[in-house]
Amino acid sequence: MLQPEDDDVPAQAEPKPARGASHEPRAIDLALQGGGSHGAFTWGVLERLLEDETIDYSAISGTSAGALNAAVFATGWHRGGRQGARIALADFWRDVSVSGQIFSPFSLTQAHAVSDNFNFDRLPSYQWLNSFLRAFSPYEFNPLNLNPLRDVARRHVDEAALRDCSVPIFVTATSVNSGQARVFTGKELSIDALLASACLPFIFQAVEIEGEPYWDGGYTGNPAIYPLIYRSDALDILLVKINPLQRDSKPTRSVEIIDRLSEITFNASLVAEMRAIAFVSRLVREGKLDPGRYKDLRLHMVADDDGLAPYNASSKFNTDPSFLEELRSLGHKAADKWLKKHRGDIGVRATLDVEKTFLSKMERQRKGA
Repeated sequence: MLQPEDDDVPAQAEPKPARGASHEPRAIDLALQGGGSHGAFTWGVLERLLEDETIDYSAISGTSAGALNAAVFATGWHRGGRQGARIALADFWRDVSVSGQIFSPFSLTQAHAVSDNFNFDRLPSYQWLNSFLRAFSPYEFNPLNLNPLRDVARRHVDEAALRDCSVPIFVTATSVNSGQARVFTGKELSIDALLASACLPFIFQAVEIEGEPYWDGGYTGNPAIYPLIYRSDALDILLVKINPLQRDSKPTRSVEIIDRLSEITFNASLVAEMRAIAFVSRLVREGKLDPGRYKDLRLHMVADDDGLAPYNASSKFNTDPSFLEELRSLGHKAADKWLKKHRGDIGVRATLDVEKTFLSKMERQRKGA
């Protein structure tokens, strides 16, 4: 069952800080990936981080579901600090669970699944839906441009709070015309910007802002890291990763091929940014770049690839309450594990091995040769 109120969240014992670690709050930036209902994993991560008062937040960059989490976080934070943010996130995801398929124009219910693993890909209705969405555009099957996510966002996101929150928010969408990322922040932030960031082009009509159409930000930044580099003073960036970089099985069915291709596409920009950041950081440490002009960032990551592995791309449309609660629990546990191991490293050293995580085995072997 989803936990709608903060009082329902069981108290967690705070892990002891690392030896010699300061008790002063240390600022970090958050980078939140998108991924439909899998964003409930990020809800759990944020919930656990907010329980730890030794961590402060400098800025948040989010895309798609990550942008929605960031916006709800900022709304709650602006109104009531940590407690307000935790309650706001719980209320938002509870609403998602009862508002139907807000990530899809059609209803797909777990009650009709062929198994209890929360995936939809074996459902005849899901296979039909995939074929339908590639035969007809949202301008044809949804001419009125109805978007259930708009109503949910309006209930839980305060546009004024987004613009005035002490934690700056960066929301990425993809310009249909230029193919480039646009990052909305400050006075540019709006419900439309959030909908643009979460606009899958086969499902929803492009969101127009100031006369320019936008699609999902995952195509150009999932999430975009560079706004945190240029517009935040913090050197620690914590990535909350929910999209798998690697899957061991080979897709053979058409729906599996399409879903895996989507995952690869939505990870491409992040992989490129992470490689560039690691390269610049190494040059700074080696004294080959001016540290006054370039940042030696400390990168961190919370993820649970094993825990999320059973849930393929089709489950990102599933908003069943029990599934969202399972994802929240996985995120909470993953963040708790990371804090126990690495909280003392914040402000001291990076804990993410970029080369191991974002370079292929063949590339690593070639670099070591």
